[in-house]
Amino acid sequence: MYRVSTSVRAATHAALLVAAAALTACSTTLDLSGGGGTVATEDAEAQATSPANIASLTEVVQRNPNDAQAYNMRGSVLGRAGRNQEALADFDRAIGIDANYAQAYANRGQVHRQMGKHDLALADYNKAIALDQNYALAYLGRGQVYRAQGRALDALNDFNRAIQMSPGNGQMYYQRGLLYQAQAQHKFAVDDFSTALGLIQQQAEPFIARGLSRLALNDPKAAASDLDDAVTVEPQNLNAWTSRGLAYERLGDKEKAAGSYARALNISKDHDPAKKGFARVGGKTGVTYQPF
Repeated sequence: MYRVSTSVRAATHAALLVAAAALTACSTTLDLSGGGGTVATEDAEAQATSPANIASLTEVVQRNPNDAQAYNMRGSVLGRAGRNQEALADFDRAIGIDANYAQAYANRGQVHRQMGKHDLALADYNKAIALDQNYALAYLGRGQVYRAQGRALDALNDFNRAIQMSPGNGQMYYQRGLLYQAQAQHKFAVDDFSTALGLIQQQAEPFIARGLSRLALNDPKAAASDLDDAVTVEPQNLNAWTSRGLAYERLGDKEKAAGSYARALNISKDHDPAKKGFARVGGKTGVTYQPF
């Protein structure tokens, strides 16, 4: 594993605590630096991508212009901040310094994937895996590219490999669950989302995903319970409220359904699924609904 130089470690101790996680996948932060898939809280994410933290990493780069780790670290944070071109430039520089730096290839692949440049992402993930055949998070990222390309079997193979290598990483199970869900294999999806929820804390997305699969399995009561948890964990999550509305609509509880759709519309007044759901359950503009 590529090591941080003594000067970089000393200069960026505080920054490393919040910047070691790499780029987002779906709405969850993944650690592509070789760790175990850390999930960042909103506060930690804001701190990691703050101008002050980026400035501190820039100072490190300026003091260590030939340290690939410094560029990789700053590139990871820039990518998370949505500054994709700057992130790519940093990963290019890191790879230029160390052509065998698997983590930089994987991180660059992540940015390319987020930009929808799947061929470039695939090339980077392939290179990362060629350099480190036990790099679980590179298999995870490549699996996401395969899923986006409709290559379900290739995606499944990569997710299985990632889980085999890193069974304690909830993101592995969550991503495989999304693949099963897309293939309408909802029982398998529920199993994977349940495992993910045992490993991922304070994230709404696995609850939402499991709730939607439970709805597909005609179990709206269990789905509503999941979506209650989702809105509790992330009260401003638009999809959580909209999905919760659908679950309570299926249960015949129009008041809770209307309350959920209303909360979704408070977050985004033009969200079409919430608007349609609100109308279906007889919601009336200006009427106050209690979502719980």
